[in-house]
Amino acid sequence: MLDEGIAQAKQEELEKMFLEFGVPDFKWIDPKNIVVAQWVRMKCMFGCGEYGKSSCCPPFTPNVEECRRFFSEYKSAVVFHFVKEVEHPEDRFNWTRKVNSGLSRLERAVFLAGYEKAFLLFMDSCNLCSDCTGRRENCKNPQVSRPAPEAMAVDVFSTVKSYGYPIDVRTDYSQEMNRYAFLLLD
Repeated sequence: MLDEGIAQAKQEELEKMFLEFGVPDFKWIDPKNIVVAQWVRMKCMFGCGEYGKSSCCPPFTPNVEECRRFFSEYKSAVVFHFVKEVEHPEDRFNWTRKVNSGLSRLERAVFLAGYEKAFLLFMDSCNLCSDCTGRRENCKNPQVSRPAPEAMAVDVFSTVKSYGYPIDVRTDYSQEMNRYAFLLLD
């Protein structure tokens, strides 16, 4: 799908950059179709062990209505798909740290290519530091730390399913994970 906010030549330039950064599985999406929902915030508050402990998670992220308004300011977005199986639950953190670090470098490259509004949502909790300070004002990496889509109230399930991507609730760590990151730009 050719995005209306990005001209064909610029879109091809960005796609080449995505491939150079090792992110071959992506789709252009309309930010208006990113589903923002209150239930996602409730799941953060009442179900996630990182609530109030990570500087990129609620309550240190905008409220649901502010998140909705944030997405409405963009005309272009890309969803990146990542697949992984892990033997042990804790193995996920090393993988996500590596992927999020690479995504952070990609966002910077996109910004330097002239997309001043480039903003990335990591595929999982920030996890750049092995131990988070827990407060945004004490963050060790404030320039590169980013929230996960869920921290911005994104219903990842509904959003990626509408673009034909697979996603299911995992009932066992032996099952393959489908993770998604979002890059917003104009």
